[in-house]
Amino acid sequence: MRAIPRLPAVRRLLALALLVAMPWAAVPAAAGEEVDVALVVAVDISNSMDPEEQLLQREGFVEAFRSPEVHMAIRNGMLGKIAVTYFEWAGTHIQHVVVRWTVIDGPESANAFADALSRSPPRRGPRTSISGAIDASVRLLEESGIEALRRVIDVSGDGANNQGRNISEARDDALDKGIVINGLPIMLKRPSGYWDTEKLDVYYRACVIGGPGSFIIPITERSQFAEAVRTKIVREVAALDYTIMPIQATEALDCAAEERRNQQWWRN
Repeated sequence: MRAIPRLPAVRRLLALALLVAMPWAAVPAAAGEEVDVALVVAVDISNSMDPEEQLLQREGFVEAFRSPEVHMAIRNGMLGKIAVTYFEWAGTHIQHVVVRWTVIDGPESANAFADALSRSPPRRGPRTSISGAIDASVRLLEESGIEALRRVIDVSGDGANNQGRNISEARDDALDKGIVINGLPIMLKRPSGYWDTEKLDVYYRACVIGGPGSFIIPITERSQFAEAVRTKIVREVAALDYTIMPIQATEALDCAAEERRNQQWWRN
C-alpha cells in the first residue's frame, strides 16, 4: 500500500478508506506470477437477488473451489496453477473485492481460497451495472501484475444492464485486450415487470459474453447452482472447447434497445 502523507486525523482516515475501497490499486502478492489463467469472478449483488439466491450463488463458488474436478483441471494445465480474485458488484459505484488475487496450485490453496470466500457474508446494493463490472474486472486484470496465458472474466447476474455505459462498448473494449468474458445468467424468477429481461440467456449471449470459446450456463433451478458453477470453473480453467446450452442462432437481441428500456424504467 502506498504511503499516506501527513494529514489531519480525519483526512488520513478518509485517504486510508479510499485505498481499501479500491483494492485493484494495490500491488497483489501474486505480482509477477506466471499462471495458466487469470480469472476474475464478478458476482451480482443487486437488490433483485434475494438473500437465498445470494447464498446459493456464494456457496456454489465455495463448493466449486473445494471440488476435486476443479483441482484436477488446475493440475492438468500447462503450468498447473491459476490466479483468481472474487468481487461483488451492483450499480456503477458499488464494487467490492471479497478475496484478492490468489494463486491456486493445488487442493490446499484452492481450499484456502474457498475458506476465505465462505467467511465473508454477501452484500447488497441498488441497480445493475454489468458494464461497470466488466470495466472493473479489466482494471483488476491489468493492474494485477500477473503473467497469464489466458485472461477470463466470469460474470454472473439476474438482470440486464441498467446503469453505466453501454454494455456492448464495455464488452468490446475488454475483447480488444484479448480478454474472454463468460456468463452465468440466473433465471430463477419468471419475468414479472417491465424492467425484467424475458430471455436473460439470450441477452447474455448477445450482449455480455465474447472472445474465443466464450460460453454461458443459464441457471433456471436452485438445485443447478453448485453443478453449474463447478462446470463453469472447470471449463474456464481447462479452456475446454465445447458448447454448453447453446442459444439458437435465430434468436437475436438489440442490446442498445434493451438497455434503453431498462434505464427508462429506472428514470421513471
